[in-house]
Amino acid sequence: MVSSDRLLAFAAMSFLLIVIPGPSVLFVIGRALAQGRRAALTTVVGNTLGAYVLVVAVAFGVGAVVERSVLVFTVLKLVGAAYLVYLGVKAWRQRGSLHAAFTGDGPAHSGLRTLAEGFAVGVANPKTIVFFAAVLPQFVDRAQGHVAAQMLILGLVFNIIAVASDSVWGLVAATTRTWFARSPQRLSLIGGVGGLTMIGLGVTVAATGRKD
Repeated sequence: MVSSDRLLAFAAMSFLLIVIPGPSVLFVIGRALAQGRRAALTTVVGNTLGAYVLVVAVAFGVGAVVERSVLVFTVLKLVGAAYLVYLGVKAWRQRGSLHAAFTGDGPAHSGLRTLAEGFAVGVANPKTIVFFAAVLPQFVDRAQGHVAAQMLILGLVFNIIAVASDSVWGLVAATTRTWFARSPQRLSLIGGVGGLTMIGLGVTVAATGRKD
């Protein structure tokens, strides 16, 4: 139901958003540093489940309203784009704060608690909420029908990419703690590049989308 070109375009934009360190990534990193690989991967699963709850909500709620109303779509798109730019500026200005995720330890938690905490972070991630509400509807082909099903498929693509990316972040954090801790500048560079990418993504969202 979703054409290959739309699927690839959505996957590319999803990848740009996902690889930028945000609340979910920082939480995964924190778990990796404090409790190791298993906790990091459990957190990734929780984040993914939380994010897909957002996909379902958009597909059967907000998405239906957005799909029917050009005005609602435009307002939501511009608000979402503005928020992405805001997040990008904030990430740039606070790019040195990534180092905080690589300091300190925490008490060990059960697997279920770690999963639940990851879920809570995933379902409340403002970056993901904005992306699904403002960007996801743009890649739905209304002429093909089955709008909700198309959103669910696109959301699944997003989550597959997210699982891969977040798992890499967690595993890298668990295995290269000393290397990162020795150089806060390395983390600052990651945050700065991520912030600029977020700003570019926001501008792209504002400039594209349906015009009818």
